[in-house]
Amino acid sequence: MRALMSHAAGGPDTLVLENKPALVAGPGQVVVSVRACGVNFPDTLIIQDLYQIKPERPFSPGSEIAGVVTAIGDGIEGLNVGQRVLAVPGWGGMVEEILLDAASVIPIPDAMPFDEAAAFLATYGTSYYALKRRGRLAKGETLLVLGAAGGVGLAAVELGVAMGARVIAAASSQDKVDLAIAHGAAGGVVYPTGPFDKDGQKALAGLFKDAVGKGGADVCYDGVGGDYTEAALRCMGWEGRFLIVGFPAGIAKIPANLTLVKGCDVVGVFYGAAVARDPAAYRREVAELFDLYEAGAIRPHITARYPLERAAEALTLLAHRKAMGKVVVTMNEETA
Repeated sequence: MRALMSHAAGGPDTLVLENKPALVAGPGQVVVSVRACGVNFPDTLIIQDLYQIKPERPFSPGSEIAGVVTAIGDGIEGLNVGQRVLAVPGWGGMVEEILLDAASVIPIPDAMPFDEAAAFLATYGTSYYALKRRGRLAKGETLLVLGAAGGVGLAAVELGVAMGARVIAAASSQDKVDLAIAHGAAGGVVYPTGPFDKDGQKALAGLFKDAVGKGGADVCYDGVGGDYTEAALRCMGWEGRFLIVGFPAGIAKIPANLTLVKGCDVVGVFYGAAVARDPAAYRREVAELFDLYEAGAIRPHITARYPLERAAEALTLLAHRKAMGKVVVTMNEETA
C-alpha cells in the first residue's frame, strides 16, 4: 500500500510517497482502507516539528480519515468488516491503509460520504468543544469568529448559528466573508493583512467593534492569532469568553489589563487533550454532531480534493492560508 511519509522536518516538498507492506490487525485493532483524509492546518505544522505533538519519524501526516474496515483483530465487538467509519488518529492518515485501536474508530451515518466524513470531526469537534464546553455559548449571544472561512472557522459559524447565536464572521477577503454569510452568519467584516503598527491595531479593533455592535462580543473564536488577537480582545463585552484556538498568524501577546477592564475570560482550546481526558464526553458530542449533520444544520464545505500523489499541494494550499472550507486527500475515485 502507498503512504506519504515524513523522514525529516520540513515543508510539504520534503514528503515522500512510498510503498509499505500490508497491515495486520492485532488484538483490539482494526485495519481501515482509507478512502479520504481531511487536511488541517496542524498537518502543515507537524511535518515541520512546529506542533505541540511530535511523532517519531518516519510518519505520515493526516489527522483525520474515513474509510472501510477490512480486518478486525481479536477481542473486538461492535465493528464488522465492511463497516464505514471515521477516526481522528492525529497523524498517519495520508496512507491507503491504516492500523487503529478499535476504540478510536467511529461508525459514520449511511448518508455521509467518505469525503465529508474525513472533513468532519477535527473541525466540528474542535469548534463544538470550544463553543459549548469552553465558551458556554448561549442562545441570543453574539459570537465573533476570526478566520471564519477556514475549516474550524466555518464550522464555528455553522455551529454558532445552530446554537442560536448571532454570528459575525471576520475574514481576510470579501469572498471569505460571503462564504460565511452563506453558511448562516448574520454579518461580517473584512480585516486587512498584518502585521500592524499601533495605529493599525487601533483601526483593526475599531473594525471589530463596529461589526459586533455596542454590547461587544459575548464569545470570540480566535483561530488566527498574531496581531488580530489583541484587536479582537478589545471588542469583547463584559464577562465575555475569548477562545484561543489556533495561531496561523503567530502566537499573540495579550495585555493582561485588557482582561481586567473587560472582565472577560481568556480560554485555551486544546481539543486533542480534551478527548484523551474525557472520552465519554467526546462520544456524546460526536453523537450530537451526527444529529446536527443528519438534520442539515451542519455540512462540511469541501473546496478542493487532491489524490494522494498530490497531497503535498493540499498541504501547501493550507500553509499559505488560501483554502476556504475544507481540503481533502482522496485515496481512490470513490468518495461516497
